[in-house]
Parts: sequence; structure tokens; C-alpha cells
Amino acid sequence: MTKRSHGEGTILQRGENSYRLRYRVDGQRHSVTFKGNISEARKKLRELLKSGDDGTHVEPSKMTVTEFVRERVNQWEASGQISARTAERHRYSVDNQIVPHIGDKQLQKLRPLDIETWHTILRTKGRAGGTAGITARTIGHAHRVLSKALNDAVKNNLLLTNPAKVHAAPKVPDVEMFIAQDVPGLVAELAASAGRLYIPAMVSLFTGMRRGEILALRWGRVDLDGKLIKVREAIEPTEAHGLRFKAPKSKAGRRDITLPDILLNVLRDYRKEQLELRLKLGAGKLQAEDLLFSDIEGGPLSANAFSAAWSDYAAKIGMPELTFHALRHTHASQLIDAGVDIVTISKRLGHAKPDITLRIYAHLFRKDDSKAAAAINATLGTFHS
Repeated sequence: MTKRSHGEGTILQRGENSYRLRYRVDGQRHSVTFKGNISEARKKLRELLKSGDDGTHVEPSKMTVTEFVRERVNQWEASGQISARTAERHRYSVDNQIVPHIGDKQLQKLRPLDIETWHTILRTKGRAGGTAGITARTIGHAHRVLSKALNDAVKNNLLLTNPAKVHAAPKVPDVEMFIAQDVPGLVAELAASAGRLYIPAMVSLFTGMRRGEILALRWGRVDLDGKLIKVREAIEPTEAHGLRFKAPKSKAGRRDITLPDILLNVLRDYRKEQLELRLKLGAGKLQAEDLLFSDIEGGPLSANAFSAAWSDYAAKIGMPELTFHALRHTHASQLIDAGVDIVTISKRLGHAKPDITLRIYAHLFRKDDSKAAAAINATLGTFHS
């Protein structure tokens, strides 16, 4: 074994074009294996020593991308940064899009070109078995999970830069959401044929509440005299914990929504029906913690089963494109058409910022440019007030 000294470091030849670089930074000894010729090994050693001088040294590690990203997802969930449901979606991306293609690479050897190649593989044969590619939206989610983890690696001095920031995820094509144009006709259809889906659908259509928020709604949060609903929680389906209640995703999600008369009357009739049913069953009065929509034992309805039932219903009435979430979009459309300012719409929908609302519903302003100008003025007004 040949040993060469170079200032604060040494190079030990281990084999043909294989060297062990040993050096000291901030009083600590480090050792890394380098593949290449002696000139390249000397250059690498100089770079390592220089990184110690200018404060950019990164601790050598053989940790793989798989090990690091999985550990980060676990940490994000444990610390409350993400919900259990979000953690499950992240793990799905890790297991199906990250691990099979770049999981075995050492974290510190991951380069921007690897990210570019990874995107190409996912686009062309990212589906299980390599039979076909996956959508830009799915690739984008996997990319965000990886990039978030790599940002943590930079913060914790495991990487100098984040290679996922060099190559952005493929752009997701703009797809305008479906919006019901004949709202009175839809209301009549719901009343005539929706059955148990009627009341939840009316709540979504006239408040813009999300599915999870509606299924978590309790009678104590419905103030019929004050004509408002207080959104304070939502349900989420998780594999680890089943259905569980959670706080809104953001501070803006915790909100009070005023009720239009049409929904107020529907909810009053529904409450009366529920009270009469409980009287027949000997269940007593409605309690504040009782859910508006529950199973036979009073527990929350399955969000997935609810969506499946809605999909079946929408197909039955000849509107398969009318997802339950499309009712929320339709509500936003009604407000925009009525000339309601974007700040008020944003607060009603529970968006963290008005610009989120503008981005989602930009196409609804295109027909009438004055609405777009009014929305922008309202948004800017929040920054000057």
C-alpha cells in the first residue's frame, strides 16, 4: 500500500485506481474511498481540505436515498409536520417512485443528472412492472417528497446543495375543473333522487366545505339561529389509525361560514327529522357532539365509501364528471359570478391565502376581466391594510 502525504491529509493506494483519502477538519479525522487516478485523488483531497477552510465541508456518509427519505417521512409524521394520511401518501411515493429507481444510490452521490434521468424513467416506465409511464402529477408529488427530504439533508450538513432543485418536476397540464352550470336544476335533482347524499351535497354546494369537514361536522357547530356553521375539524382515512378527526390543515381552515336561506331551511328540516327519528328509537335528544352524518352507531362515515357512493350517484343521473369536490368548485363559481371579492371567497373556502384561490379559479375570471381586476385589487388591499 502506497502512502502519500499532502499537508493535512494523506492518500493511501488500496488497489488500481482506488484510494483512501484521510484528512482532518476542525480537529476531526475523516476517511473516504475515492475511485480514479492519482491526479484525481489529489484534486479531491485538496477540495476536501478547502471545504474545511471555507466552512462548506460535509460529513462523509454512506447512507442511501431510501434510508434517508424513509427516516425523514417518519420524523415529519412524529413531529406533527404532516398528518398520518399525508405520511401514507408520502410513503406510497417513496416505495413506488423513489426506492425502485434511485433508492440504492448513496445520498451524497446523488446528482442533478440523476434527478433528470429519474424523471425520464418515471415518465416512460414508472408504472409497476415498467409497462408504462406515470402522470406528471404523480411524478410531481414524488419529486416534492424527495426535494423536501434533500432540503433537510442540506440543513443537517449531509449535503452541500439540493440536486432536486436543479431539475424541476414535469409541469402538470392545466385541467379546468367541472362546474355545474344549472344550480337550480341540480338542487331539484338532488332533492328528488340523492337520498342520504342530499344533505351533505347541499352543505358542500352552498358552503364550499370539503368532504372531510362535512363528515366531521357536529350539531354543536351548526348555529341555526345565528345562521352559520363553525368549521373546527375534519376526518381523514388512514391505514394505520382508521378514520380519525384532525384539526384544519391551516389556521384559515378554522372558520365560520354564514348560511344562505336555502341551506338554512334544509338543515332545519333535517334536524327536525333527526329529532323525530331519535324519539322513535328512544335515543334521546341530539347532543352537541353528535355528528350530522354518521353510521348506525353514531360514528363517522367512511370517507372513501362516501365518495364511492357519490360517484355511483353521479353516474346514475348522467353526470359522472360531477365529483363531490366539484360541488365546492361550483360554490366558488357562484360567488365569483355574484361579484364577491376574492378575499371573502378565500376565507369562506378556508384557503390560507387569497392568491391560492386566484390560482385555482383563474379561468373563471377570464370571461369578465373586470372580475379579475376586482379580485387583484381586493388581494392587494389585504397587504396594505
